[in-house]
Amino acid sequence: MRENAMDDTDLDPYSEAVVGAVDAVGSAVVRVEVPMEPGRRRGGTGSGVIISPDGLVLTNSHVVEGVMSVRLALPDGRRMEARVVGDDAHTDLALLRATDGSTLPTARLGDSKRLRRGQLVIAIGNPLGFESTVTAGVVSALGRSLRARTGMLIDDVIQTDAALNPGNSGGPLVSARAEVVGINTAVIAGAQGICFAVASNTASYVVSEIVRHGRVRRAFIGIAAQTVPLPRRFGLALGLDQPFAAAVTEVAPEGPAARAGLKPGSLVVALDGERVTGSDDLVRLLSAGRIGASVSLSAVAEGKLREIVLVPTERESLREAS
Repeated sequence: MRENAMDDTDLDPYSEAVVGAVDAVGSAVVRVEVPMEPGRRRGGTGSGVIISPDGLVLTNSHVVEGVMSVRLALPDGRRMEARVVGDDAHTDLALLRATDGSTLPTARLGDSKRLRRGQLVIAIGNPLGFESTVTAGVVSALGRSLRARTGMLIDDVIQTDAALNPGNSGGPLVSARAEVVGINTAVIAGAQGICFAVASNTASYVVSEIVRHGRVRRAFIGIAAQTVPLPRRFGLALGLDQPFAAAVTEVAPEGPAARAGLKPGSLVVALDGERVTGSDDLVRLLSAGRIGASVSLSAVAEGKLREIVLVPTERESLREAS
């Protein structure tokens, strides 16, 4: 029960939704303190969110870049060391593990595919060093692509107008259901109300890969895509029973998709017979097991359903590229 439950009748429905989400998730949001290492990098701070009681913490890759351990500060005043389990600069996500063995409060990762434009979302973090700051806004757009510092495009990014500032990086974007639906990652300097978060479905995939393998191995076909509604006329004419698809926005020159003839504007609806209802499905389906193996993409182009066979390569990791 929340401490101020007796005052809930004084809150309007909007405030009640925000307060409830913050009460449920706030105790799992941490400040990530990066130590100064002479000759390597300056120190700094960011945010993170605890996703398992044994101390797994999600944050941004750029927050922990170049270090192996950090310090966590919890809202209840506890401080503890954490090691970097793995990071994936291509999605700007990193996974930490607290090392003191305490049982910690957690937040639940939700299904970002359920989000809708206009939906209420809450950002919690430590912007500009101000701990446990809460801002609220709406989902402005879904399925955006955002260029990571590696040069690769992060697909399935959430655009929001919930205010973010330096220090919010790695903190959770939370729905009114008190589920983490994104990990805050970037704000466009000079713009007002244009902020971005990596979708929770992408984060879930990255976490599972790091826990299993220590890094994210992924198949690369050389496209950027975003989630879009599948036009009803295509669904009816082509017998496609799905509301969304992954629209190809860019095709890398000389990549597998370009060599196979896939063009920008095509709508990917399936991969090896499995439905693709958004760019997060492509991220999930293009796993390490498909590297070097022929795959079949079902794509709508010029009003026709085409089957395109290509062979994914392995996406180069940041460490391998450097």
